[in-house]
Amino acid sequence: MNDRSRLESALQQNSTASSDFDLNPDVVLPVGRKLRPAGVLVPVIVGAQGSEVLLTKRSSRLKHHPGQIAFPGGKQDEGDADVIAAALREAEEEVGLPKTHVEVLGTLPTHETVTGFLVTPVIGWIERGFDELPEPGEVAEVFRVPLAHVADAGLYTIQSRRWRGTRRHYYTVPFGPYYIWGATARILRGLAQRMEAV
Repeated sequence: MNDRSRLESALQQNSTASSDFDLNPDVVLPVGRKLRPAGVLVPVIVGAQGSEVLLTKRSSRLKHHPGQIAFPGGKQDEGDADVIAAALREAEEEVGLPKTHVEVLGTLPTHETVTGFLVTPVIGWIERGFDELPEPGEVAEVFRVPLAHVADAGLYTIQSRRWRGTRRHYYTVPFGPYYIWGATARILRGLAQRMEAV
């Protein structure tokens, strides 16, 4: 089965929503909290060496999550038809990926972040080349990771650090010099589990 077929089959699998709190069951979430809808694009690019996932390293100047590894994406604005439109718009703004180059294969279950977003991961298939243009105010670097690496659930580990006085646990899936962790790793792990089930 080729990568595209595996992704399409993976998107048909059932799985539950995830959150930054999955590994931290002692966290008490406020009742009636309002989560802001957001969309991130998981861009799977057909490359000469096989399928690759495009990721960004956030600018160190950003207020939220500076220097972290992330998918292109962001909150849904009033002008966005839905979270898929938000993910595609943000990907074009952040890394120069034209919407017309992305074939949306589907979405994964939502992921709740510690920062109050309800994120919908959008799986995009990209066969056409494009010039990667990082938006300097938001993106320090654009890079690619082999799909085979992030689709291997055995490569994920759980690590922890102290945050606001408590120990928080999170998933990681490092690749070379890139420390992929937190929500990005959790979303990718969910995709890996689905792909291994097909």
